Amino acid sequence: MTLDRTAFFIDGDWAAPASGDTIQVVSPHTEQVVATVPEGTTADMDAAVAAARRAFDSGPWPRMSPEERIDVVQNFSNLYAGKLGEMAELISTEMGAPLSFSNLAQAPAPWMQIEAFLGIARSFPWEETRTGVLGTDVVVRREPVGVVAAIPPWNVPQFTIMSKLVPALLSGCTIVVKPAPETPLDPYLMAEILSEAGVPDGVVNIVTAGREVGAHLVAHPGVDKVAFTGSTAAGRKIAAVCGEQLKRVSLELGGKSAAIVLDDADLAATMEGLKFASLMNSGQACVAQTRILASRAKYAEVVDALAETVSAMAVGDPLDPATEIGPMVAQRQQERVEKYIALGQEEGARVVVGGNGMPDGLTSGWYVRPTVFADVDNRMRIAQEEIFGPVLSVIPFDDVDDAVRIANDSEYGLAGTVWTGDVEAGLDVARRVRTGTYGVNTYTMDFAAPFGGFKSSGIGREFGPEGLAHYTELKSIYKP
Repeated sequence: MTLDRTAFFIDGDWAAPASGDTIQVVSPHTEQVVATVPEGTTADMDAAVAAARRAFDSGPWPRMSPEERIDVVQNFSNLYAGKLGEMAELISTEMGAPLSFSNLAQAPAPWMQIEAFLGIARSFPWEETRTGVLGTDVVVRREPVGVVAAIPPWNVPQFTIMSKLVPALLSGCTIVVKPAPETPLDPYLMAEILSEAGVPDGVVNIVTAGREVGAHLVAHPGVDKVAFTGSTAAGRKIAAVCGEQLKRVSLELGGKSAAIVLDDADLAATMEGLKFASLMNSGQACVAQTRILASRAKYAEVVDALAETVSAMAVGDPLDPATEIGPMVAQRQQERVEKYIALGQEEGARVVVGGNGMPDGLTSGWYVRPTVFADVDNRMRIAQEEIFGPVLSVIPFDDVDDAVRIANDSEYGLAGTVWTGDVEAGLDVARRVRTGTYGVNTYTMDFAAPFGGFKSSGIGREFGPEGLAHYTELKSIYKP
């Protein structure tokens, strides 16, 4: 079966592209082309925005009751549940995530988001009456924000699309999705499911394109809100455009999260937890705990345990269920990670495991060797900059106060963990570290709770009632 595609999903149908330009989808494992899809132009994006604008301004979707929209999204959820295996394999094929991770997070987690948002929407205060201080009743309504531009990254494509698509749909918005060029295949399957679910024409439009066309979408006067997940550098540019236009914006950006290992932590359980918290998706995750903070008293023990854990992880074909670390998404990403590994050595850090070069037994694919650095100072670039690969830095601390100081000594504030035998002490640390999400002896996301970052890790929140509220405008109506 070919994975090739020839059209965009615009106004409820498959629309011919405005040009003959195409994107080749290359397997990060084999380095062979697995599919060809059209590459969107500004004309294609204009057509998508126009369809979304019509659907919002004069179509039925924003005018349906919340209950009617919930019924359609529930239908979408039910159909999506039947496609989880297909979606997981498709994402692993296009961007190289280990299938074990795809079967855990790349497909089931997006479906869990849909179900979580449905539950939130059923009890969300779409309209409420308050008694004002003047004694009159005030009707407070939450109305859809309008046409949404959703720009997800390539690392967890469905996960980051769904965090924008579902609250937008439930709120009555219409949406234009611009997938990343590296991961254009999974949105086609999603579009087919949406169409079968009965989402009206023009409510969801999907055009894959590069950065220039993405910038055109962000600045488009027909767009009311931009929802972006990606790098902090790109987020700053988007925020500037949206600020100038007074356009609503939410940004989920980068991270350089710290895992604090206290002396009383169960080291074996900690290492098992860090396999996911630090190296999920082959390290290509904004929430990855890539700074490992260990006390000077236990430093050598933590370094040795981490080295043993990382060395034992299976690296290879992402479609092999046994694989724990797959390739980087593209050759440029492989080269980027390798440059950071070389930089770490130049800065004086010590490679304990890994280093540059292909992993043993592999001769092709965009792989890097999972790497652990010891003797890292938090001021080093490998400790301050987001590498987005399987590279961990172990940093010593003097006491708990010093550990918190080091964890907070970052421009980012997205995630973090503390590993300890004393949960109450762990909760105290969690309250002191300035990040949007934090775990005690675990790292996870619950879709009933808000997700997002402090500082340069973003603006706004996804998931939970807070994530749904981002797609609404508040209106107060005063009754006589």
